[in-house]
Amino acid sequence: MSHELSDFGQDSERSRLLDMLNNAGARRILREPSPDLGLAEHLPYPFFAMVGQIEMRTALLLSVINPAVGGVLLIGPRGTGKTTCVRSLTDLLPYVEVSLCPEGCLSSDLDEDGNPDVCADCRAKLEAGEPISTWDSVKLIELPLNARLEDVVGGINERIAVQQGRIRLERGILARADQNLLYIDEVNLLDDIIVDAILDAAAQGSYTVRRGAMVGTYRSRFVLIGSMNPEEGRLRPQIMDRFGLRVPVQGLVDREERFEVYRRVRRYQTNRRKFLAEWAALTAAAHEDLLAARDLLKATVLSDAAVEVGLGLVQELGIDSHRAEYAMFEAARAHAAADGRDVADVGDIRAVAPMALRQRRSQFMVDFFAQQDEEDRTIRERIDALVADGDGGRGR
Repeated sequence: MSHELSDFGQDSERSRLLDMLNNAGARRILREPSPDLGLAEHLPYPFFAMVGQIEMRTALLLSVINPAVGGVLLIGPRGTGKTTCVRSLTDLLPYVEVSLCPEGCLSSDLDEDGNPDVCADCRAKLEAGEPISTWDSVKLIELPLNARLEDVVGGINERIAVQQGRIRLERGILARADQNLLYIDEVNLLDDIIVDAILDAAAQGSYTVRRGAMVGTYRSRFVLIGSMNPEEGRLRPQIMDRFGLRVPVQGLVDREERFEVYRRVRRYQTNRRKFLAEWAALTAAAHEDLLAARDLLKATVLSDAAVEVGLGLVQELGIDSHRAEYAMFEAARAHAAADGRDVADVGDIRAVAPMALRQRRSQFMVDFFAQQDEEDRTIRERIDALVADGDGGRGR
């Protein structure tokens, strides 16, 4: 993020946006008492209260600034803060237009003739001048390991069917994740059928549910974030390739940093609201910077030198997947925008290349193509030998 974050609070001028963010953040929660409804409070650990783990936090911020990066995979042992860090993104997430319709209709959906391509109910609302969408903050949608396929893709709403005698398809987790972050903890332990559904939705940006004569197609454009402990099993290559950035997350080595983790976590667990209040100003400033970075990203381009270095690096490493360049260049643009620049240079490539390119070089494929080259060489040698024999025996 911008370099002014650490100096927040020293400038006397305050933007209206920052005031709005403060009023909607932890400070307002502290001012307004809430009744005890027996519900769990959503008070995630502050993102900037995390100690160290710079690469993990950078990767997550880049994926929020630029969803085209392709998501993040965090790989490391238990207890290193992977899940805590992902959940701490909540207070930094930007705003997007969300539909008020169960079918997910938006006023920007147009058909080939330029007319609203929405359901009958939404068309009637638009004709009456009523809104069919609103602005809301991006959500962190978590996919539990025990989720069924019906939960993930959706199915028939049994309650409405019983109570109202109507059959209606209910959106699943993938549809609710549209324009949001989809987080899967222990992603390597997911059932294959769930993984296949996620892969299809991620590739197409939408998916179709068929239940008898009923068919529903839902948008599912999400930023995929996964975490895993490699001790518990490997991740299928198909879904591994869907993550734009990959970050190994190790435990901190420095003793002072480890003790600081203990101190902060203890204070957070002792009085969460007070701890959140201590970090509210920095969180609000970071939120403002993130919104500015997303806006600047629209005009951010790659320098010629960055393109040459990036392409040369992929070629030197022998990486086949074209997603490598895409993830690296999009991450570099996001990195420059986060720093307040509209041109991503070689320094940005250097910063994001390890996250975008690690684990993409497949030794299996290197050996496979080497074997193919050897077979092709053998075939050409046999052709040359046959041609030579044929020329020598034409008079027979």
